[in-house]
Amino acid sequence: MLKKWIALAMAAVFVLSISGAAMAAGKLVKVPTAWMDEHETFLIWYAKEKGWDKEAGLDVEIKYFNSGADILNALPSGEWVFAGMGAVPAMLGNLRYDTIIIGNGNDESMTNGVVVRKDSPIAKVKGWNKDYPDVLGSPETVKGKTFLVTTVSSAHYALSSWLNVLGLKDSDVVIKNMDQAQAVGAFENNIGDGVALWAPHLFLAMDKGGVLAADLKMCKKGNPIVLIADAKYANAHPEITAKFLGIYLRAVNMLQKESAESLVPEYRRFFLEWAGKDYDKGLALKDIQKHPVYNLEEQLVMFDDSKGQSQAQKWQGEIAEFFTTVGRITPEEAKKVKDGKYATNKFLKQVQTPIPSYK
Repeated sequence: MLKKWIALAMAAVFVLSISGAAMAAGKLVKVPTAWMDEHETFLIWYAKEKGWDKEAGLDVEIKYFNSGADILNALPSGEWVFAGMGAVPAMLGNLRYDTIIIGNGNDESMTNGVVVRKDSPIAKVKGWNKDYPDVLGSPETVKGKTFLVTTVSSAHYALSSWLNVLGLKDSDVVIKNMDQAQAVGAFENNIGDGVALWAPHLFLAMDKGGVLAADLKMCKKGNPIVLIADAKYANAHPEITAKFLGIYLRAVNMLQKESAESLVPEYRRFFLEWAGKDYDKGLALKDIQKHPVYNLEEQLVMFDDSKGQSQAQKWQGEIAEFFTTVGRITPEEAKKVKDGKYATNKFLKQVQTPIPSYK
């Protein structure tokens, strides 16, 4: 009888230990992340909707912010550990908050640009600089004009790059700082001569009759949306960082393989439910089509610095150089970020493969 009771007791302990292990295994790691109402956020939102974060043992929180600057300002209070933002604020993040770039969200060179009105003299001149045949405007039509822009942003980079193509600089025009929604509304109400925007605001302004004077691609500039991390957190938790990237890249695989048209309903639902914005089918389709994304293999090539500066690091270096010339960062600050080494492939290399199927 004693042996029987001992056996039963041991069995009970075994069952409890298995159950405890299962509970421990099922405990999710909460991961606060920061995003804007943009294309790159659709991917992490979609992954969250499908439960892919939980499959990886994470509970990803998707927090809404109005701009990259707002995201950066929230870091010291511990609001997030990973985020998506433009390459411009990502550079400032490394300078001021010790953030690092851990991956690519998408390419926004075609979705950051300057819009003017149809009847503007700027819209009447095309190819003033023969090296940039599709760019509108000339020094005479642009100098002294007023432009609405979210300063020190990718849209500002587009504005400054356009001015540079025309032989001008920021000081040759009047720049009014506004967030994107304010800028679109003000421009629609005939305030300013032009507006610098990122998507989908860029497409909204064009749908309302605006003319694209130039985007970053026309100005021969790269402009990635990047995935950034609090360096201290990422280095302390490399396995969580790699899992986060794996979840995002699973959505990238979906986006690359499914047709843009088939994704429009979910894309519109994302904007309506998460951002509170009701975009029509045409705008949603355009936004998907204009944002190339890169899978793990492509990103490993983009971030490969084994033979010198990687492409990702070069883009960051170009941005640092440009913002130094327009006086937005000091030469001393530029020295700290011009090599772009804060764009690292360390965590991309740790993503477990094969990445699970998105179906």
